[in-house]
Amino acid sequence: MKTFTFFIVGIFFLAAVSCKNTSSPLPSTNIGYTVNPITATTTPNYDFNDTTLTNHGWTKTFEDNFNGDLSKWNLLQGGVQGELQCYTPANATIVNGALQISAKKETVTGPTEVNSTSTKTFNYTSAWLLSKANISANATTPYVRIVARIKTVSEYGLTSVLCTFGSNWPVNGEIICEEGIGANTKEYGTSYSYGTATNNNLVTNAYQFNPTDNDLSASYHVYTTEWGKNALKYYIDGNLVEVKTAGGHVPDLFGKTHIISLNVPIGGHYYSNLNASNIANGVSYVDYIKVFTSKTY
Repeated sequence: MKTFTFFIVGIFFLAAVSCKNTSSPLPSTNIGYTVNPITATTTPNYDFNDTTLTNHGWTKTFEDNFNGDLSKWNLLQGGVQGELQCYTPANATIVNGALQISAKKETVTGPTEVNSTSTKTFNYTSAWLLSKANISANATTPYVRIVARIKTVSEYGLTSVLCTFGSNWPVNGEIICEEGIGANTKEYGTSYSYGTATNNNLVTNAYQFNPTDNDLSASYHVYTTEWGKNALKYYIDGNLVEVKTAGGHVPDLFGKTHIISLNVPIGGHYYSNLNASNIANGVSYVDYIKVFTSKTY
């Protein structure tokens, strides 16, 4: 797995959907959503053993246990269209062997948008990390599994996001592995995007809310996303939650190059009729992220 420095030029990652907690989507985002009729069974503070996969032919190609520094990541600075915060590297810290992404109510001056030379005043800060390593489900490694142990943010107005995406969104695709909306911590969202032109997502009805039997912000849970040629499979705490083929464009993701993204946006397209006075400081915790590949299933 090679590494590279990823620069965002003219791309604003918007994982918006239309639902009870979010606003109507922009034309460039997912249109339509479903709710999983089955409530997922979860295990508080569940952990994952690598041998679950490595004993069955999978190879670990990326790992960060967040017990050192953040040298495997690029930390962005600046605003994002439609969101309230200024992404600030200092808001991503390692404490007691876990990554903490802190969303704070504080006044700062920073780039109007990521990579912008203009500045403005923000009333909130958060953090956005992009992996230097890239991943791909392709002819050489047709199956990829992203495994992350996360305690989601719980506060109103905040969202914990784990996804992968490629350059020139959504031409090289995007996979939403986990979106934990702080206003409802007993469900999480999954989706994907693809398009043939910049900012024009062709995928519809791929966003799904997955109810769970436990509060996802109260303890750690393990989110696993399997990226294959014809389907995206989602697991929580070892249990299969969803097999995603909706939207018809999963095969178009095959062969595309992605990086891993972690962030906690504030407000924006995740909430409609946002009451800013209810937004509170919050933290999303990431114990580890691992990537495994396999030539056969």
